[in-house]
Amino acid sequence: MTATETTVVAVDEVEGLAVDGLRWLTAAARDTTGGGLAWTARPSDDSLDPSLYSGTAGILPVLLEAWRHFGDDSYADTALRAARSLAAAVDGFDDDSLYFGRTGTALALRAVHDALGDPAADAAADRALAHVRSRFDGTRWGDLFELMGGNAGIGLGALVAGDTELAVLAMEPYLRTAEQTPAGVHWAHRTGVDSRLHHISHGTLGIVLALARVGHATGRADLLELALAGAADIVARDEAGPRGFLVRHSTPQYRPDVIEPVSYGWCHGPAGDAQVFRLLRDLTADPAWAALADRCWHTVTRSGLPERLRPGFWDNNGRCCGTAGVLALACDRMSEQRDPHDFAHVLVADLTARAIRDTDGARWSNVEHRATPSDLEPRTGWAMGNAGIVRELLRFVRLSREEDPRYAFAWPDQPPVSAQATLPPQDGDAVS
Repeated sequence: MTATETTVVAVDEVEGLAVDGLRWLTAAARDTTGGGLAWTARPSDDSLDPSLYSGTAGILPVLLEAWRHFGDDSYADTALRAARSLAAAVDGFDDDSLYFGRTGTALALRAVHDALGDPAADAAADRALAHVRSRFDGTRWGDLFELMGGNAGIGLGALVAGDTELAVLAMEPYLRTAEQTPAGVHWAHRTGVDSRLHHISHGTLGIVLALARVGHATGRADLLELALAGAADIVARDEAGPRGFLVRHSTPQYRPDVIEPVSYGWCHGPAGDAQVFRLLRDLTADPAWAALADRCWHTVTRSGLPERLRPGFWDNNGRCCGTAGVLALACDRMSEQRDPHDFAHVLVADLTARAIRDTDGARWSNVEHRATPSDLEPRTGWAMGNAGIVRELLRFVRLSREEDPRYAFAWPDQPPVSAQATLPPQDGDAVS
């Protein structure tokens, strides 16, 4: 499907799909001791998952989003019960990272306190960050050394949660571990590997984003300068210029037996690269970064997604690796630059067509083309499941109605748009 062939889904229908997605998601919650609620990554799983990536911490933001969007206090009540289970889980974690561990739970708990005034959530967030600080070995927290599972995410999460001292502590090791390249610097994403990953989730650009945000917020020019050096390395690797922007997953290719060399989503492609360039645009006022973000979008919109052109090309609906993550960027551009709504409608129509809807609500199944059966069990969380998809659908609805483009909780690696960015659609925009 292309923008010129767009099937426009009525805004009320998109909102109804989001409601059905929320209904399935809340029904999948498990009761916990003390009146809490928690989720597993898949309904068939036995173990509760508290993480930001695939569990309860990542579901909390969409509950806050739904509460603000609909004005329905039942979503706030569910969020408070979820925060209760997260607070109880803080001491049992064996991971301190943003997406998989305590830093992510601290961020979600702080968001509940800020939105709903829950002092127990605030105290639990402080306790989680204290645990994180105590487990620092002077350089890192574990094997991973990037945004999702390592220092960069911990620094970014600590900054957003209000602990600037911990944020700087997490980011300073990058000053002494940076590896020089012909165009700038990069880092190993984990110990014992030869490949260097390049994008936001596990690679150099994720570290760049955290260095830039923490450096700017704390007045550390050395961190911001290092961020720019990391970004320069990635820009030099572009293979799609001058109009587009596309960088390979890694050099040399990491796990070539299972990982595609080129991707287009948030995690390892230009949809995520553009978020870093948006941040550098805002922090430096250098128009070169805005131009790079535009080049990323040029490549994304001409890649063929969300069509599944071949097995393994585009088989994910979710926020991390799939269509919802591209929709997030489309809505950012609609808010900030008055982009036409056409490509966002392509993405929303695809999510609508791929939804599984019945009396239980709506959910989405991703695809693993190397497995039989290839349709995977629907997931609940932010990365691959309902929480991440519903969050972006609700924002699309607000933009289509010329309402506030901001999220109830701004994800730390997606630069927020300003309140003034709400703009009426241009002539010719496909808004129903």
